[in-house]
Amino acid sequence: MPGKRVVVIGMGFGGLSAAKALCGKGFELCMVDRHNFHLFQPLLYQVATAGLEQEAIAYPLRAISRKWKDAEFLLAEIGSVDLENRCVLTSSGKIAYDYLIVAAGSRTNFFGMHSVERHSFDLKRLDQAEDLRNQILLMFEKASQETDPKRRSALLTFVVVGGGPTGVEFSGALRELILYVLSKDHPNISPDETRTMLVEAADTLLTAMPSDLSEYACNKLRGMGVEVLLNTRVVDATAETVALHDGTIINCHTLFWSAGVAAAALASGLPGVELAGSGRVVVQTDLSLKGYPEVFVIGDMASFVQDGSPLPMMAPVASQQGRYAARAIMSRESGGRIPPFRYLDKGAMATIGRSSAVAITNGLKFRGYPAWLVWLVLHLFYLIGFRNRLVVMMNWAHYYFSHERQVRLITADKRRSQS
Repeated sequence: MPGKRVVVIGMGFGGLSAAKALCGKGFELCMVDRHNFHLFQPLLYQVATAGLEQEAIAYPLRAISRKWKDAEFLLAEIGSVDLENRCVLTSSGKIAYDYLIVAAGSRTNFFGMHSVERHSFDLKRLDQAEDLRNQILLMFEKASQETDPKRRSALLTFVVVGGGPTGVEFSGALRELILYVLSKDHPNISPDETRTMLVEAADTLLTAMPSDLSEYACNKLRGMGVEVLLNTRVVDATAETVALHDGTIINCHTLFWSAGVAAAALASGLPGVELAGSGRVVVQTDLSLKGYPEVFVIGDMASFVQDGSPLPMMAPVASQQGRYAARAIMSRESGGRIPPFRYLDKGAMATIGRSSAVAITNGLKFRGYPAWLVWLVLHLFYLIGFRNRLVVMMNWAHYYFSHERQVRLITADKRRSQS
């Protein structure tokens, strides 16, 4: 007979790590997610820039867990959590728990700018990556037929907001797509007619990295033709314009927003919990909720202060917290105790384009081709499923030797509504 029931909300990096650690350990495990697949979000930008198929970076959750003993997966939306009565209210009914791990992730933070939210693209879901790819390809199709120079220029202008890893990687991939693929597909469009603009509010890109690596990334992007605007903020947008804080108006039909994230809306729905910046839930040293030791909040939803500042909203943090929460539950059931959670920072990396990246790990800094190789190996290693690894590796090899991107499919004639 299985033991106590552990419910895991959200099967991203944190939830999946927790579930893997708990399966087969004598618990009744219930995993709940609104999607039936685990998504490898770090490669979403490659779907948006026609480098990978959607299926290559997602893996069915039921396939992952089918051999796990006493484990079930439930496809459902979370309505609320009743902390007092220890149950989760979902679109499929009520689920009781003995332990709860909340790992619902994050959403894009537009900082209250509703016009920007309405007229920009973001990358948190597979369908959003497909929407953005459709938009990029459609802009070139329309521009190739446009005779008005001003409108043609606006169609070929792409503004990326946010100089973190996602913004840097997307800008580099988009520029390469334009230079090596789309300009050949559309011989009447010169790469010089196009504009790729990366807007960052800080005075440097990749602020979490050492200054020399940030400067390398900035110079590399500029060398590729990306216009990098530092100390610059986007304050408004329409369907055809982007407004900067200094009054500059950019005629542009494609705005991609990667300037911030906030905790999933479920965080504010947890009754009586303390919230910190970006709507994140303040947790105890063991990642549990104050007053509710059986409830753990991990990943992007959790505000955990270490060495004076909250841990970043990154996949490695979520994965380590997921494994820790599982160990805490097992330890508690066996009558033991474990030390407070502490994140082991293994470094950070970002790819800038073909054969170029920046990385730092254990105090060692890499740039250029060596960093790019490290980036490739690690991303292949953390992908789930042999087929996915094989497909991604083949796509990357094909692009490396030919500069071709095969997934240039326009699968909708208009963008989906944002939700």
